[in-house]
Amino acid sequence: MMTFNDFIQGTDLAGSSISGLGMGATLFLAFALGLFIFWIYKRTYQGVMYSKTFNISLVALTMITASIIMAVTSNIILSLGMVGALSIVRFRTAIKDPMDVIYMFWAISVGIIVGAGLYMLAVVTSLILGIVMYAFSKMTWKNEPYLLIVNYSDITVEDALFKVINEKAGTYKIKSKTKAGENFELTVEIRSKKENTTLVNEIDGLANVRHTALISYDGEYAA
Repeated sequence: MMTFNDFIQGTDLAGSSISGLGMGATLFLAFALGLFIFWIYKRTYQGVMYSKTFNISLVALTMITASIIMAVTSNIILSLGMVGALSIVRFRTAIKDPMDVIYMFWAISVGIIVGAGLYMLAVVTSLILGIVMYAFSKMTWKNEPYLLIVNYSDITVEDALFKVINEKAGTYKIKSKTKAGENFELTVEIRSKKENTTLVNEIDGLANVRHTALISYDGEYAA
């Protein structure tokens, strides 16, 4: 009498075994491409605080994904159980930088491609993405935004203040103005084609100006 196990073994549902050499080659390539993603992320990071642990997790994510895909492709029954197990996984860690999401998808995608045995596709895709990400990170954009924060104690200084801003920056936009007792604080978004620190020096030299700061600004956070 044929049992259920005999039926499974006699069909393609049992899948095919993976040789040790094949597993080693797949995991080694996943590790190598994960290191490449690690290096690109470190060289192109432009956020507030670089996280080495997150970057290391990209390498591990690539290898883990490749291992899962190898298991799925080698055994259909295991793949059904894997789908059920992964369906209950929820990631609740907040991603502060949108670019981190791109690198996570990159690591997962490379792991899937390598695990499926498409080695050349994984290498070519990673090289092209790496060149694109590195090139964009080194580009210098015209009229980069900066936040100019000025603290002063006399409102009459504003005429001289905006005169300096017009001469040094040209384009500007008032973001906020606050008053606390006799003190004022003005926050202005300015556009400059290059880093112009002389603007801070001239404003700080004005009468009744107590504090001046120029901060690189990308529209969401200061860096």
